[in-house]
Amino acid sequence: MSSKKAYSTSLSTANALEAALSGDERQGRLAAGQDPAKRQQILEGADRVFSTMGFDAASMNDITREAGVSKGTIYVYFDSKEELFLELCISYRERLFSGIYSAFEGDYDLRDALIAFGKALSIKVTSDVVIRAQRVVIGVAERMPSMSRSFYEQGPKKGQAMMKTFLDKHVAAGDLEIEDTELATYQLSDLVMTGLFKRRLFGCMDEAPTEEQINKTVTAGVDVFLRAYGKR
Repeated sequence: MSSKKAYSTSLSTANALEAALSGDERQGRLAAGQDPAKRQQILEGADRVFSTMGFDAASMNDITREAGVSKGTIYVYFDSKEELFLELCISYRERLFSGIYSAFEGDYDLRDALIAFGKALSIKVTSDVVIRAQRVVIGVAERMPSMSRSFYEQGPKKGQAMMKTFLDKHVAAGDLEIEDTELATYQLSDLVMTGLFKRRLFGCMDEAPTEEQINKTVTAGVDVFLRAYGKR
């Protein structure tokens, strides 16, 4: 074999080996980037940082320290602070709205269903984790309106649609007399959290409301709603 041909063969082998190694490295990074426990660890660290510092003041270095990971690790999972915050917003939505509307899916008595919904909504929305999440999203609403709008459209707005379907069904059945069921969904949400949600959001109520407070508020709100819209 000529020296030129031997060199060419050796070079091809080296290139193939380099490509294979690069592929293994990429697969290793991909596997690390898909570790759900590590991703959750970073998200929890970011949640604490954004909750205490706000989005603008927080840095990836702050999140790295709080999450207990290296800078190299955090960038395997998230390219930027914005991408990390977006993922956190998705997590917020899941925690905020999961299970709240299940009362509308069963064959419950109207009043019982509304009370069950009201309790689920009030407990979730006034909890520490969800109050923090909403404060973070509100904090970036002016600078990142598309993100906060997406948070609303993928969460509360979808819930309102489910509520409207439920109310429309009971209007058709003759249980309720409502001209504008879309408006009524917002009224119902406000009624079952009257005096609880805004006080929690703005820091005037340090602790989540007690079960007794929620039961009293929700029951009173539902009864007001039914007095206004119940069939006479």
